[in-house]
Amino acid sequence: MSTTTAVVRKNTYFDSVSLMSVSTKANALDGVEQAFTAMGTEMNKGVLDNLGLLTEELRAAESGDLMVVLVAEDGADTDALLAEIEGLLTRKAPASADGGQVTYRTVTSAAEGVPGANLAVIAVNGAYAAREARKALESGLHVMMFSDNVAVEDEIALKQLAHEKGLFMMGPDCGTAIVNNVALCFGNKVRPGTIGIVAASGTGSQEVSVRVHALGGGVSQLIGTGGRDLSEQVGGIMMVDGIRALAADPATDVIVLVSKPPAPSVEKKVLAEVAAAGKPVVVWFIDGSEEAVTAAGGHFAAGSLQAAQQAVELAGVAPAPTEDLDAAAAADAVVARLADGQKYVRGLFCGGTLCDETMYAVRDAGLDVFSNIQKNADFRLPAGSASRGHTFLDFGDDDFTNGRPHPMIDPALRIERIVEEAKDPEVAALVMDFVLGFGSHEDPVGTTLPAIEEGQRIAREAGRHLEVVAYVLGTDLDTPSVAAQTAALRAAGVTVTLSSTETGQFAREIAKKAQA
Repeated sequence: MSTTTAVVRKNTYFDSVSLMSVSTKANALDGVEQAFTAMGTEMNKGVLDNLGLLTEELRAAESGDLMVVLVAEDGADTDALLAEIEGLLTRKAPASADGGQVTYRTVTSAAEGVPGANLAVIAVNGAYAAREARKALESGLHVMMFSDNVAVEDEIALKQLAHEKGLFMMGPDCGTAIVNNVALCFGNKVRPGTIGIVAASGTGSQEVSVRVHALGGGVSQLIGTGGRDLSEQVGGIMMVDGIRALAADPATDVIVLVSKPPAPSVEKKVLAEVAAAGKPVVVWFIDGSEEAVTAAGGHFAAGSLQAAQQAVELAGVAPAPTEDLDAAAAADAVVARLADGQKYVRGLFCGGTLCDETMYAVRDAGLDVFSNIQKNADFRLPAGSASRGHTFLDFGDDDFTNGRPHPMIDPALRIERIVEEAKDPEVAALVMDFVLGFGSHEDPVGTTLPAIEEGQRIAREAGRHLEVVAYVLGTDLDTPSVAAQTAALRAAGVTVTLSSTETGQFAREIAKKAQA
């Protein structure tokens, strides 16, 4: 019988990124059935309540208190496990001038105490993120706001303030940036170069950066804007400032813009900046208008791979050779192994733009596609709903991450869904991504393979073939490397694609041929 222990540490603050990482590592400890580390916000207490773990002590916790909840397996040493979790919570503070340790309790004191600092990463609960970002901007710091669930009115005010001060306000919900060859939050290790990226998409920008690296190019800067920047309300403030900054940067020769579909009026504003940039600009707006981009003097990209290829060529780099998949022939081989009734593709993604790119590829074949991020309400599925037909889920969407770590840190929800989808006799293929890089799970493939193998076993015992398609987003410089993760997948009989674009093409062909 499991044992549940709850601890509240009064007035003990940790940022959400750190707590996500600690929860993931704690759940991997031997003897742990479930572990949860979070601040005592109402949202987090609501999650615990839904899990049946909210004690009276936890209910009384305040937003500045740390909650530690441990569900230990029968016979496990609870005290020892709590001590291990406490060890995970121990953080190294920056060294002071006299060799001691200094912990800064406010953004203002950190700005004053760290000479030369010019950027703050904000990863607090969304209810407090705007306040902390304003302090950082008023202290003359650029801001990268990892926090989500921030009011759009606050985002607009912060970006207007940053614009007036000549500072970047990346976010909210900005997961990726590379500044002066330093990757922030979910960034990958890529070689430096002359290609600058401004993106309203975290995994979209990661994908372009790693494809640029694979093709032999390099990145000067990667500026994230947050996913709402190109909405009608926000008006593209950060993307416009990012374009202007890269246009003035002598180390940047080519600019790449990345976004999900922008609001039409904002797209027009951004394309006006493209025309005035004075440098080649590649534009990859998912489902965007080639005519509008070309009229503005930009280089239109229909997908992430094409965006990277054009950028590398415009930068004067001879692209490294690639192994292109014959998607149609590969799909024929898959369909030949399917049993009667297997006709649907199910996509289980950590990255929203990676999900979008594959989903749009299948949709553009004239097929109905359901998703929790579908723009068409008739085909939108709430998070946690059963799949219908061709279904593509973004497990990184706010509905899945509310009170939980991002799936790039903790893939537990997706792992459960892999086995669930494998039981459906109508499923022909599962398609998924694995995102490497700073901040991501240390072995995303290794922790997911048991579920993949279980799904394959379920299908095999039912007389079916379950095709599993995977794409690993990463570089040879990442830890673990893309080569090591790819080798592990192939050893398990998984078909590995070599880009997000290729993933979409292969999924489309399987869906078309299986449903024919």
